[in-house]
Amino acid sequence: MDGISALAPSLPSWLVALAQSPLLVAAGLAILCALVGSLVARGLPRIGRVLRLGGNLALVAVLGLTALQVARLGNPSLELALPGLGLPTQSVTGGETRVVLSPDGHYWIEALVNGEPHRFLVDTGATLTALSEEFAASSGIEPTPGRMPIRLRTANGTIPAQIGSIETLAFGNVIARDLDVVIAPGLDGINVLGMNFLSRLKGWRVEEGDLVLVPHHPQDPGGA
Repeated sequence: MDGISALAPSLPSWLVALAQSPLLVAAGLAILCALVGSLVARGLPRIGRVLRLGGNLALVAVLGLTALQVARLGNPSLELALPGLGLPTQSVTGGETRVVLSPDGHYWIEALVNGEPHRFLVDTGATLTALSEEFAASSGIEPTPGRMPIRLRTANGTIPAQIGSIETLAFGNVIARDLDVVIAPGLDGINVLGMNFLSRLKGWRVEEGDLVLVPHHPQDPGGA
């Protein structure tokens, strides 16, 4: 993301990582609070107990939210069941869809693929939208006849992949039709929304930490 990358040259990498991981910052503060409570407990026992209790409770809350965050990555229905816990979500404001930065430092989108809900990781470094083999198989998305397979460069080397197509991909007030996708092995169940989708938009940007997507023709959020 251009808004995040612009910070990298002027800030230490560890500080950029902390800025993108609020749960990690909260865990550190909770541990610090408990540690301070232990240090002052001898001279100020009441204040020490309060600080230790507060730090321990805060740490338990952070661990709980972290567990929920990890669990929902592989379970889209869990995302829909937890709207009030402060976890990242997406919303429509005016003619724009805004996506909140996840504690893991990425933007995740809840989309309907041919009417079925699934999660996508937004990756501006990916040329094409990519589907895991598991999701493509469960959703009935097959390689397009006559399309030549391509080779993808990954961290584990170059792998072959088939080209398919999604009839409709919709979320917020955005909808894309007949979107080319790569059916790629080795994605471990993660789907990636690439530049061939983002380039269809009127515009996109990072604003105050949110990913803002602006479609050419905004859709009714309830009818997408």
